[in-house]
Amino acid sequence: MASLPKAITDLVGVFERLPGIGPKSATRLVFYLVNAPESFAKNFSQNLLDLKSKIKICEKCYGVSETEICSICADKSRDNHTIWVVERAIEVVALENVGGLKGVYHVLGGLVNPLDHVGPEDIRINELIERLKEMEDDKEIEVVLAVSPTMEGEATSMYIKKKIDSLEKNIKVTRIGSGLPIGADLEFADQATLSRSMENRRRL
Repeated sequence: MASLPKAITDLVGVFERLPGIGPKSATRLVFYLVNAPESFAKNFSQNLLDLKSKIKICEKCYGVSETEICSICADKSRDNHTIWVVERAIEVVALENVGGLKGVYHVLGGLVNPLDHVGPEDIRINELIERLKEMEDDKEIEVVLAVSPTMEGEATSMYIKKKIDSLEKNIKVTRIGSGLPIGADLEFADQATLSRSMENRRRL
């Protein structure tokens, strides 16, 4: 790598920081850009700049949007009494692709993971609890914990359940059910598996 021009090695280093991209893949991508038309490189760089300047975090669910409130939260036909709690915004896309889901979302931004020094205060659990406190008890609220069935996901789910139970409100807490094996990543599950998991959610 030392014999390559600095502009190439610098960009290879940038691509290596992306999830799932190793040195070989990063080098391949950079050489693709080297040989691509200049117009492609300009469009690519502009799209990256637009990503940072135009994409916002929804003030209500913490998903991604081009407006302060995302289209899902702004949709009055959605069932605001059913909140699907996910780890990352990309999982909102995965669940929406299944189709037929009428609830809304809450993006935690991570999972409780003591080994990585991530505690409950480091993700958006308190924001979820505050959101639930503000909701009227005109009908039962369901919180669906749709996080990956890993050790971190289970620990996060149990912590959230404990916090919700302390509210003494009419809230049913469920967990996505069979269909996802232990250790599976929700993001990479196929639509049929996700659909079964959503239908078979269990009460905690």
